[in-house]
Amino acid sequence: MTAINKIKEGFGTGPVFLTSVCTILGAILFLRFGYATANLGLLYTCLMVMLGHLVTIPTALAVSEIATNQKVQGGGVYYIISRSFGVTIGGAIGLALYLSQAVSTAFYIIAFAESFKPVIQYLLVEHNIYIYDLRLISIPATFILIIIVIVKGADLGMQTLNIVAVVLFASLGMFFFGSTDYIPDPGGASIWNNPIVEGDDFFKVFAICFPAFTGMAAGVGLSGDLKDPSKSIPTGTMMATFAGMVVYLLVAYKLAVSASPEVLNEDPLIMQKIAVWGPAIPIGLAAAALSSAIGSILVAPRTMQALAFDKVFPSEGINRLLAIQLKGNNEPINASIVTSIITLVFVIIGDIDVVAQIITMFFMVTYGTICLISFLEHFASDPAYRPVFKSKWYISMVGALACLYLMFRIDAFYSIMSIAIMVITYYMISKFTQNKQGLSVIFQGVIFQLSRQFQIFLQKADKEAEEEHWRPSLVCISDSTFKRFAAFNMVKWIAHKYGFGTYIHHIPGYLSKDTHRQAEESLSRLIKISDATKSKVYLDTMISPSMTSAIAQVIQLPSIAGKENNMIMFEFSKHKLDGLKDIVDNFKLISVTDNDICVLGTDERNFGYKQEIHIWLTPKDYENANLMILIGFIILGHPEWSEASISIKAIYPENELEEQNANIKRLIATGRLPISKDRVTMIPQSENVEPKTIINKESVTADLTIIGIRPESIKKSNEQVFTGYDDIGDVLFIHTSNRKEIK
Repeated sequence: MTAINKIKEGFGTGPVFLTSVCTILGAILFLRFGYATANLGLLYTCLMVMLGHLVTIPTALAVSEIATNQKVQGGGVYYIISRSFGVTIGGAIGLALYLSQAVSTAFYIIAFAESFKPVIQYLLVEHNIYIYDLRLISIPATFILIIIVIVKGADLGMQTLNIVAVVLFASLGMFFFGSTDYIPDPGGASIWNNPIVEGDDFFKVFAICFPAFTGMAAGVGLSGDLKDPSKSIPTGTMMATFAGMVVYLLVAYKLAVSASPEVLNEDPLIMQKIAVWGPAIPIGLAAAALSSAIGSILVAPRTMQALAFDKVFPSEGINRLLAIQLKGNNEPINASIVTSIITLVFVIIGDIDVVAQIITMFFMVTYGTICLISFLEHFASDPAYRPVFKSKWYISMVGALACLYLMFRIDAFYSIMSIAIMVITYYMISKFTQNKQGLSVIFQGVIFQLSRQFQIFLQKADKEAEEEHWRPSLVCISDSTFKRFAAFNMVKWIAHKYGFGTYIHHIPGYLSKDTHRQAEESLSRLIKISDATKSKVYLDTMISPSMTSAIAQVIQLPSIAGKENNMIMFEFSKHKLDGLKDIVDNFKLISVTDNDICVLGTDERNFGYKQEIHIWLTPKDYENANLMILIGFIILGHPEWSEASISIKAIYPENELEEQNANIKRLIATGRLPISKDRVTMIPQSENVEPKTIINKESVTADLTIIGIRPESIKKSNEQVFTGYDDIGDVLFIHTSNRKEIK
């Protein structure tokens, strides 16, 4: 990245444009575009440029947008991302960004050494001095640069920018106005599709050349010194991006019409043979590479220092050490030393193509993440995200998908490793940092938007189709939540796989500061219980003076699932009859909305071993039977009941036993229910024996017994409908508003 920093306040768009464009038009342009044109042909070289900008333009738009979301005071891309999306997200991106900046420094120094090839050739021919390895230039140059940067620091920044810009554009002018004797063969292949034989494949060339397009964000580091960042950053960044794209396309065309593919491939500095004045090209390369190297080695330590200030690294000692700065000029001395060591390692590698491919992977994962975060933020529609400059969500999505696609096409193994490192980094930072704002905040917004759209869709869904594909949307209300967890568990089991559950804790009383605080504390306790049991139940509290008023409110509540609630549940203690009177007294009120009704009679056994469910059918349960069987099947869908089995026990007049047995077995077969035919027991009805007596005897070992109820029986017998089952465990009483079909 090119020089930034230490300019007077109040600058306009010019410095942003120059900083970015001088980085874009750098080493790759001078050293590897002849190679690209030779190996791909002009058409595919142009396609490579366009494909590269399919990544960089969305990223430039995303960065510009994020930069205008708030006042940026320095720190570049890392600062704007971390301050917009939190340290956990910013830190994960920032570390990848830092490594790309540090390795880029080595890349530019290697390119700087390549610019000396004409000098090396001159020394060999004229003075018989042979420099056999460019590292003899690049390694000393690295040490000199490190010393200068540590001593001079950011003072090197803008001082070099104008000089580099003049030299760079002069070099390009010399190249475009130059010419050669080469004339494409009119009878041969077109210059648009005339690559060398057995050249490198498209994605290898792309990986080597992609760093050419990555300088567009260099000017973002000037944000704190601009008069109007919301205007200058987007304008300067996008102008530089599009200007760079046009220049690369023109350079590719000029190369294709000025030399044969073989010559372009063999001579990395072919541009000097085309230029009006050849030495202008290595001079331009040296100026651009040196300026970019200075910019990178200045920016990278500041990114690392900013990461340390935000305590991104796992050790407090490391953070404190890397955050140290020199008194007087605030230079990040320790971060500069670490960056210098990384730079030196990659300079020693010495192969510009290898280093370029490493940079490409770092930049790809960084840019892809930035585009993904931008896309999610658009989709989440967070009111706090109000950038002055606005991109489009689909542009960010294209950028993210393009990065992912290109990474895997370049190298699948390193792509997986890069993504894994990014995920691990994010996870580690989220564990160590005190600032927990991260992807969860953005995903909450995304989930909110998805939920909102789904709810509207479900509400408008065809009611007939809903009846044919019935599933429970259950709401349970209880004021005994923290005395007995049976009702909560029942909602958890029903909602786990096939349905949706809402559990409401009733707080008797009137709304006041005290009851409101009590409701908040109760909800917090419920959420902890839900987390501990890994339930999929929506939780809430309700303050209401009586159970009657609470029921009246609950049965009118819209379901947050998007579908209307179709089932309501209550619970009472079988042995204390806690809450039973309220249920009986309000049964008529409960029935007015045509909801299915479940009443859970809880027992101290607490569902025993969760091995057996008994479903009892009688001639009076014609309407209830299918719902009772379906609820038994739905409960089996929870892992806690995965080893359980359902037994159907039917009490019918003796002359109906055979017919009803056939009907039940046919229902099991056609409904594909996991109930063995051996577990269907037919019991003859006797006038002298109460069904309760039979149930108490036959279901004494059952962990859950399901029994049908009817409103007329409750009206006639009141609480007695639910009592008398003292010898068995938990009982679920069920009344259906309309018969369910099992198909």
